[in-house]
Amino acid sequence: MEFNNITPLEEGDYYINEQGFRVFTEKYHLKRGYCCKNGCKHCPFGYDKKTNSFKK
Repeated sequence: MEFNNITPLEEGDYYINEQGFRVFTEKYHLKRGYCCKNGCKHCPFGYDKKTNSFKK
């Protein structure tokens, strides 16, 4: 899988949380099309960082 492709950001792709971090939305992850395995809060692919596996 190619991780060097950059998906342009659009309105609704992320928000800034209380701590000032950019949090990507499920919409953005689906648009990107793959799981980065970083344990993202809104991961639509079911990845669990604690077990390093995908939930069904």
